[in-house]
Amino acid sequence: MSERAVRARLLEAGFEQVYVENDWYHGPRSGLASIGGLPHYFESVDGYANPEVDTEEFLVWPADRMTLNTEREQWNIFCSWNAGYEAGEVAADTHPAGGGVDARYDELQVLLGPRRRAPKDARRLVPEWRTYERLGGRYLQEGPGYLARWRPA
Repeated sequence: MSERAVRARLLEAGFEQVYVENDWYHGPRSGLASIGGLPHYFESVDGYANPEVDTEEFLVWPADRMTLNTEREQWNIFCSWNAGYEAGEVAADTHPAGGGVDARYDELQVLLGPRRRAPKDARRLVPEWRTYERLGGRYLQEGPGYLARWRPA
């Protein structure tokens, strides 16, 4: 079955787009995803606890379209760096999140920092993650190679 067909079936089953991955440790820890058709931040309640537990809770809160676009701009800077890293063209110590490497990435980090903090009224949801094979790898500009379906905690 083609990549598009697998993705289409997952979308039909209620899975939604993950736009940006901000942290990964044995699974997604934080980022930005569509929940109910609208962009939301997500952040693991347990941080780096066992992400393979089916009932792991995440805090989720809305993000506006301008924030989504800004997050995607920073994600694209990372994706460009990662492509060069995987091709052996740049070293690990040039990762833009290290600071002082890419001025625009740093600027976006400052702008996005406050938006990435969960508000007191953040909801608790439990995600179900589904990865799918993608030509070109996991770190593509349209987002990481997985989708999520969310349910109440």
